[in-house]
Amino acid sequence: MGRMDAVFSGGRPLTEEGLEELEEILITSDVGVKTAHEIIEFLKEKEPEIRKAGSPREFLKARMKELLGRGTPLLPFGEKPFVILALGVNGTGKTTTIGKLAARFTGEGRSVILAAGDTFRAAAIEQLEIWARRSGAQIIKGLSGGDPAAVAFDAVEAAKSRGADVVIVDTAGRLHTKSPLMEELKKVKRVIQKAMPDAPQETLLVVDATTGQNALRQAELFNEAVGVTGIALAKLDGTAKGGIVFTIRRELGIPIKLIGVGEGVDDLQDFEPDEFIEALFAE
Repeated sequence: MGRMDAVFSGGRPLTEEGLEELEEILITSDVGVKTAHEIIEFLKEKEPEIRKAGSPREFLKARMKELLGRGTPLLPFGEKPFVILALGVNGTGKTTTIGKLAARFTGEGRSVILAAGDTFRAAAIEQLEIWARRSGAQIIKGLSGGDPAAVAFDAVEAAKSRGADVVIVDTAGRLHTKSPLMEELKKVKRVIQKAMPDAPQETLLVVDATTGQNALRQAELFNEAVGVTGIALAKLDGTAKGGIVFTIRRELGIPIKLIGVGEGVDDLQDFEPDEFIEALFAE
């Protein structure tokens, strides 16, 4: 935003050179080429109004809010249990996000079952067990190297018999370019639907905000395979550029539902587009 302010400083009118500079700033901030171009075209159209107002800053802010749309928080709905299928490649913060989400739900008085469906990564089951104890959730697990779809099925069946409110299914996160992973995730989803036809009600993809455009590619591939309904953007702190939220929202149409802004259990927040933009433009 400091670089943008330099373009707008001193009430400078919008010149072709200034617009090119602004477009470059947006692209290098991970906003994405298509979205950056759309913003620049909008400012060109509004040029007479901007000139009268004296600064494009408020116009830019308003347009960015429009691009993100309204917030869509992750809230359980429908028949119990509310099943969340959590996806994401290794290292994105998926298991941590699951744990924080479980803590949120139990803090609201909901009963939660975690399904340790990442049966291939070393220590993944143990890591989820730690989060289950920390959050007060129950856990369903199988053997290391076992069938993740069977674990997911057992978790949904257990939730139905115990009257649990929420099931969160962890899944493997090997490299997203490996097609066997996608086939495995499709199987997990099919098996969940055998236990409960309307499930999973939420297919949540956890992406690392610091990976920039690679996060967009991950979202594309997972969405093609199993249909992503929401994004949890982890590690959206001082090391992330943040522009990736525009790219994912505009180019894929998938809502950003949660953001991770720190290491604490309470640092998983609902994504509020207006608040996000105001923070970006804060003096």
